[in-house]
Amino acid sequence: MIQIPKGCKDVLPSQAYQWQYLEAKAREIAGAYAFKEIRTPVFEHTELFSRGVGDTTDIVNKEMYTFLDKGGRSVTLRPEGTAGVARAFLEHGLAGSALPFKAYYIISAFRYERPQAGRLREFHQFGCELYGAAGAAADAEVISLADAFLKSLGLKKVELRINSIGCKHCRARYHQALKEYFAPHIGEMCEDCRARFEKNPMRILDCKVEGCKKIAQGAPRMLDYLCDDCRAHFEQVKSLLTEAGIAYTVDASIVRGLDYYSRTVFEFVSDAAGAQGTVLGGGRYDTLLEQMDGKPVPAVGFAAGMERLLLVMEAENCMPPADTGAMCYLAGMDAPSREKAFLLAQKLRGEGISCETDLMDRSVKAQFKYADKTGARFVAVLGERELAEGAAEVKDLRTSASERVNFGELADYIKRRI
Repeated sequence: MIQIPKGCKDVLPSQAYQWQYLEAKAREIAGAYAFKEIRTPVFEHTELFSRGVGDTTDIVNKEMYTFLDKGGRSVTLRPEGTAGVARAFLEHGLAGSALPFKAYYIISAFRYERPQAGRLREFHQFGCELYGAAGAAADAEVISLADAFLKSLGLKKVELRINSIGCKHCRARYHQALKEYFAPHIGEMCEDCRARFEKNPMRILDCKVEGCKKIAQGAPRMLDYLCDDCRAHFEQVKSLLTEAGIAYTVDASIVRGLDYYSRTVFEFVSDAAGAQGTVLGGGRYDTLLEQMDGKPVPAVGFAAGMERLLLVMEAENCMPPADTGAMCYLAGMDAPSREKAFLLAQKLRGEGISCETDLMDRSVKAQFKYADKTGARFVAVLGERELAEGAAEVKDLRTSASERVNFGELADYIKRRI
């Protein structure tokens, strides 16, 4: 039997309402902050990600789905959303539009990694990107948007952690301090971290190997190496969050897993669904467009993993009510009444009422069972007598009450009752 590829997951009709709810909340909150949707291709030229995401990251080195197309060009299924938005920003000359440029996306993305709870090879993200504003207020606004989104879902066990990883100038001093610290431990570290030592020693701080994590615990902190400008920026971010009533913890271990970050980085974490994990993360990336041969434009944003969010929502009992079936089921006793039911259904749908009729030539009893099983609220029964009188016998399956309703008044009757 043909089966779904490993690391992918079907979203069945019985589950789709959860995704629709989550996506609707994302669009609602993004809209409240004046962010507009952007849609970029599912695949891009591989160079975009190797240069944008960074060639020292696990994503580029191990996890990308990369292949040659029929023209011999190397293309990659997007492993995240920010690089594609940056490419679109450059390609369409959006730096010349009204700034700040604010965009959000809801996408599928792809990474070849070990599937686990809330982490798949095909996964989904809600993300926001803000270009053109260099000040701390932009950082605080994006964090505020993320906080408002998570709170709109009813989540209460999510904590915000923030850090600053400085700019390229103060980070150079920090890289040197890290190299001096890690140099005596090179032989004890994993192969990846030995490569990171030369290219980007900060990546060692993000290693998940236990031995490397233990070594990194005593490493110097970036906060102690911030230049005056970066320190002032971070202090203002903290001040704005405090004034906005957004609780946070400074966590010097946060570096994020992508090379394009600078200055502010943040994560919203939760242990509601088991081991503590990040449900939403982001930060500032002022040098990203330069890495892609564009003019420097300051930027800040975040992305949230939707599979992980759904797990946390379920653990905190924040799932929306289960989706119901058709509001009204029209049950026909014979061929003429089924034909009338079909026509009435068309009229009710035109009035904005979800409804179904029998497509399986079932008995009336079987039609009632189907209507009940699928969650219909009303069943309107039509037979020879009902056709003659121009009225249906309507039963409310919640109360078991029945009432005779003229065909022409059926839509108004249902609207009044709901």
